[in-house]
Amino acid sequence: MSYNADLDHGAAAPRAEVAVDLDAIRHNVSHLADLVGSAATMAVVKADGYGHGAVPVAQAALEAGASWIGACTMAEALHLRAGGITAPVLSWLDLPDADYAPAVARDIDLSVATPRQLDSVIEATIRTDRPARVHLKIDTGLSRNGGAEADWPALVDAAAKATVDGHLDVIAVWSHLAHGDEPEHPMLDRQAARLDAAWRVACEAGLSPIRHLANSAATLTRPDLHYDLVRPGIAVYGLDPLGRPVPDTPLRPAMTFRARVALVKRVRAGEGVSYGHEWTTRTSTTLALVPVGYADGVPRRLGSRPSGVGGMQVLLGGRRRPVVGRVCMDQIVVDCGDDPVQEGDEAVLFGPGGRGEPTAQDWADALGTIHYEIVTGLRRGRVSRTVFGMHSKGPG
Repeated sequence: MSYNADLDHGAAAPRAEVAVDLDAIRHNVSHLADLVGSAATMAVVKADGYGHGAVPVAQAALEAGASWIGACTMAEALHLRAGGITAPVLSWLDLPDADYAPAVARDIDLSVATPRQLDSVIEATIRTDRPARVHLKIDTGLSRNGGAEADWPALVDAAAKATVDGHLDVIAVWSHLAHGDEPEHPMLDRQAARLDAAWRVACEAGLSPIRHLANSAATLTRPDLHYDLVRPGIAVYGLDPLGRPVPDTPLRPAMTFRARVALVKRVRAGEGVSYGHEWTTRTSTTLALVPVGYADGVPRRLGSRPSGVGGMQVLLGGRRRPVVGRVCMDQIVVDCGDDPVQEGDEAVLFGPGGRGEPTAQDWADALGTIHYEIVTGLRRGRVSRTVFGMHSKGPG
């Protein structure tokens, strides 16, 4: 599929749209895969591909050099299988008493962190009459998911017995970094040492697992943590985990959020704009109504300040223009001054930044958050999504 960047003003054009550049995805994955040499690359596509679309992103990533795909839940992993993704897929967060049989039946790798969860997986292998591919997860310092150090030997012994019994194939020992975006933080080395110790326990129990630890930032900055497999997530989508601006990063943002102007009107000086009249026109001006709001994923806090300074901007008519007044549930108002704008014109809320438009990082900075939250917060169903740069090659 493709999308005309000039926007057809016909009725079939979407009200608001997320456009995803799969060639940017390929560029990013190729760059990441080149960095890690002999280590394999797992492209993480949880949360519907960070809002970009899990299946098309997975397909593009596999075409560009990834050999694994990462999901969060079994439902996400099964969605990838239904979409034709046949490469190894890791699912890592479900309840310990979940029904793992559908994942085992579809050769989805499962992360296991507790004996109770291991028992549920083994039970699923008995019902499906096939072994499960398991990644044993150790908590190395994030204090989130993962087996506790004191419980690790018992978990490994149980997994080793289940392997001998034909129920499991233990693929990996793995963990998550707590300070991955701070390459020099001493915690990275401590976590690596703890992972190595956990891996040695598994090897001494007769298992032969690989190791994986690196997220996007560690993939970019810590080759010593690449081990056998890296798991980039946000970098796949071109959003720099180190906060580098677009001109200084090798990554290419893949998402553009844009909408069409629904109404243009001339307003005299002294008129209040949007709820509460927190902003008032100082002179006569042209206002453009853009039909997106907080129900679509535009944070209400991005509305303009009463001073008119420091609020949200959009790219409209070739230049950045301020959003004035409060962000509403379904719409925002843009001050266009005396410049000519028309109904149907494109307004870019954020994009890669190459045309001077705001970026997801700009939104994150204004809100005191991270760009992950911005791209995953757009409401599928309210906002159309179009992918372009599709290749004819199968999903792999």
